Amino acid sequence: MSYGSFAYFYDRLTENVDYKSYAAYIKRLFENYGGNKKINSVLDVACGTGSLTAELARLGFDMTGTDSSYDMLSVAREKNGEESLDILYLCQSAEELDLYGTVEGAVCTLDSINHITDEKDVIKAFEKISLFMEKDGLFIFDMNTEYKHREILGDNTFVYDLDDVYCVWQNEFDEENMTTHIYLDIFEETENGSYERFCEDFEEKVYSFEQVKKWLSGSDFELLEHFKEMTEEKPDEETQRIVYIARKK
Repeated sequence: MSYGSFAYFYDRLTENVDYKSYAAYIKRLFENYGGNKKINSVLDVACGTGSLTAELARLGFDMTGTDSSYDMLSVAREKNGEESLDILYLCQSAEELDLYGTVEGAVCTLDSINHITDEKDVIKAFEKISLFMEKDGLFIFDMNTEYKHREILGDNTFVYDLDDVYCVWQNEFDEENMTTHIYLDIFEETENGSYERFCEDFEEKVYSFEQVKKWLSGSDFELLEHFKEMTEEKPDEETQRIVYIARKK
C-alpha cells in the first residue's frame, strides 16, 4: 500500500487528530512503564506524513520515522524542513525494517498495524521491531477493534466537505476474512473552479487480543498493559481502538 496521491490530502482529512495530545500521552506511557530505562531514541513505524513524529521530537525524543510510502515521507520531510527538526526518515515497511542501530522505544499509531492484512507480515513486523529494540525498551502501538470494524466502519459511507477538498469514504466489511475494504474518492478544486478526482483503496484487518499477545511473545516482547486509546482504562465491548504497551525481554 503506497497511499499515492492520498498523501497530499492526508493532513487536511485528519485535522481532527490531536497529535500534540497523543504525543504527550505516549511520553507519559514511556515514563510510567519504562522502569529504570529512560526512553530517548524512538522509532515511529508507519509514520505517514510525520505529524506525530514531529510532536515527539518537540518533546525531546531522538526520532526516526519509517514508512513504506515515498509520497507520505515526501510530505513529512517538507514539513520537517520548515521547522528544522532533527528527524531521520527512512522509506521502509514495518516488516522490512533495517535501521542503522538500536532504539529504546518504538511507536506505531493510528491503526497502522491493521493495514498489514497478512498475519505473517504482522509477525515479521513485530520481529523486526524487536530486533532493533534495546533490552527493556518499550513498544507502544494501537489497533482498531472488531467492534469498530463491524459497528463503526462496517458498510458505512462518510463524507468530508472541506473548503477545497471533497472526500467520499466508502467501506465494505468482509465478515469471513474480518477485513474492511476502504475506498476513497477525493475531489480537489482547481484554479478554474472545476474539480480533479483522485482515487485510493486499501484494506484493514481485525486481529484479536489473543493473536496480538501471542505474536508479541513470539517476538521476544512481554505485553505489559492494554488500554482504551488515550486513557489508562481497560477496554470494554465498545472500545474502538486499543493501545498496547510491550517491553523487550
